[in-house]
Amino acid sequence: MFRLIGDLIWMIKGVRVYALVGESGTGKSFRAKLVAQKYGIELIIDDGLLIRDNRILAGHSAKKEKTFLAAVKVALFDDKGHRDEIARRLQSEKFKKILILGTSIKMVNKIAARLQLAQPTKIIKIEDIATQEEIEKALQTRKIEGKHVIPVPSIEVKRNYPTIFYDAVRVFLKRGAIPPIGNIPKVHEKSVVRPEYSKRGKVTISETALSQMVIHCIDEFNQNIRIKKITIKDSGLGYRLVITIDVPYGIQLSGNIHELQQYVIDNIERYTGILIEEVNIIIDKITP
Repeated sequence: MFRLIGDLIWMIKGVRVYALVGESGTGKSFRAKLVAQKYGIELIIDDGLLIRDNRILAGHSAKKEKTFLAAVKVALFDDKGHRDEIARRLQSEKFKKILILGTSIKMVNKIAARLQLAQPTKIIKIEDIATQEEIEKALQTRKIEGKHVIPVPSIEVKRNYPTIFYDAVRVFLKRGAIPPIGNIPKVHEKSVVRPEYSKRGKVTISETALSQMVIHCIDEFNQNIRIKKITIKDSGLGYRLVITIDVPYGIQLSGNIHELQQYVIDNIERYTGILIEEVNIIIDKITP
């Protein structure tokens, strides 16, 4: 109900939400300003920051976190104080269009909901605005050099995050790439940073540890449910789970199984900071 009311309020205000979606390291932040210029978007949400033109308006960068998992939590606005700060600033800003960056549609939808924004009405995929060669080059740079981009000028990043600043790059909008508004080309300066967590090495969760958490969650939810198989797929920043179970006769499947899905998602995301893309549950048998 509250979600529908929030969407209606932004609709009345005439605000439209856009999403730029692509796997981590494919160049979303690098191209965010070009997408914003093409569609006349005033605000950008990227990695915990609210950005307008060349300024950071509110929030704090996930790149400043000392661990990868902490960075994911910041990017998802897991902290109430963080998301409330952004939500308050959004209420005070005059804008008609906002762009949210994320690794998946689910991630973007979650960010929009947490910031009390409407769900995106236009999804732009990184493959739509970058060639496969450009995406592969960006992935290689991320993997080997650990470099990330914040789509604001270097002076802004140096002032807010001097310890992670690495370099600056200026991008001239090429003719025919992404047409600028009014055919007026612009030069965008972006800041290249090396996150604190990339200096220390990446922290990941093994499939074994994640499986143990799933087993614990299901046991807490209902000790009579028997797990037969857990399949885990890493999509880059999030995980997709397939859980095969036997359930005892008498469980109301329609409601309880959906509650179980949400219980697993909420608990794993709360305690690890990782993003669960989806949880698929397969009921193999109904046991006596």
